[in-house]
Amino acid sequence: MRNPAFAELVAWVETQLPRLIDEVFAAVRDRIGLYRDENIVPRDDLHHSIAVNLRFMVGALGDPARTIEEAAPGETGRRRARQGAPLPEVLQVYRIGCATLWDLLVEHARDGGGLDTTDGLVDVASQLWRVADEHAVRLTEAYRAASAELLVVQQRRRSALAEALFTGQRAFDTGAWEAGRLLGLAVDGQLVVVAAETRGLAEESLHGVEQRLAEVGMVSAWQLTPTMQTGVVSVRDEQHAAMMSIVKDVAVTRTGVSPLYRSLAETPRALHLARTALAGLPPGEPNVRAFGSSPLAAFVAYDPDEGRRLAAEVFGAVLDLPPEERDMLLETLRAYFGHGGSTDRAAQALHCHANTVRYRLRRIRELTGKSLTDPHEQAELVTAVQALSLSRPR
Repeated sequence: MRNPAFAELVAWVETQLPRLIDEVFAAVRDRIGLYRDENIVPRDDLHHSIAVNLRFMVGALGDPARTIEEAAPGETGRRRARQGAPLPEVLQVYRIGCATLWDLLVEHARDGGGLDTTDGLVDVASQLWRVADEHAVRLTEAYRAASAELLVVQQRRRSALAEALFTGQRAFDTGAWEAGRLLGLAVDGQLVVVAAETRGLAEESLHGVEQRLAEVGMVSAWQLTPTMQTGVVSVRDEQHAAMMSIVKDVAVTRTGVSPLYRSLAETPRALHLARTALAGLPPGEPNVRAFGSSPLAAFVAYDPDEGRRLAAEVFGAVLDLPPEERDMLLETLRAYFGHGGSTDRAAQALHCHANTVRYRLRRIRELTGKSLTDPHEQAELVTAVQALSLSRPR
């Protein structure tokens, strides 16, 4: 049976609720800067929440068998999560409320005096801490559940906005620029698209890549489909090497990276180039391949079938050679074009004599009928080499 002084203390504090609510409200506004910013938690909202929760706590003191109601702590936790108030600051309000309530009870007990009052105060303390603990647990659970729901909604929205960028489609009158702004991507900086095969059905293959990029100051947006994980990343010139390093570090499947580009409207094109780079990797080998910055390569990549037809038409006789001889001739031609048409520098890159390079180039001319001095025929050879480079190794 409860000490009569316990009931007297609880009955008295119920009469002091208006004063208690105002004191807690003032203390919270004074001690916690978050609650002075009404853009996060409006003043009236805070006052109402404090009033509802203190009335519940005082009511629970007078009824030990009373269970924690979802309406008070649960609703407060969910609302604060939606408002973006940090959980530690939300719980601090409860600590201030409990401390102020306890100080008020102690002050009254001292004024009343007597052993019975002291015993009643001890009983109140035991009940108060139990109620406060259960209250905080319920609030925390509701806050975390609401935060998880908000995170899922946010991720779905970001994925939908990313899809709008990748497909070039407008969603609710939102164009590429607005979608990029909502995703936090730089609309006046450089961008890059990353495309990776999934490990399994809709299973991420670049696990944690968004967080890793964010840690070094790069904003990104990602989309996961049953077969592909794709992302668009805001990157400055000096960050490109770091971005590639992170992608290589986390990649566990074939991954392609587009060239740098500036306009968000070019994201579908960049995705195509990233996927083309991915397709050029041997199947089953986890590796990262960046698409070159050559505009010609990008042009050829837009119609791979036509590129393969062109390569077959230009290099038909070369492609029919035994693999070792074929690869040697094609490697020599790539080195020749890659070093500005210099046989000497191509020879250095290939670790052979310049005369050997000249012999192989004559052999290519004989097999293809294409001259390395005629601009039109040289353009055909360069384009055909690019087309072969984009084909998946066999």
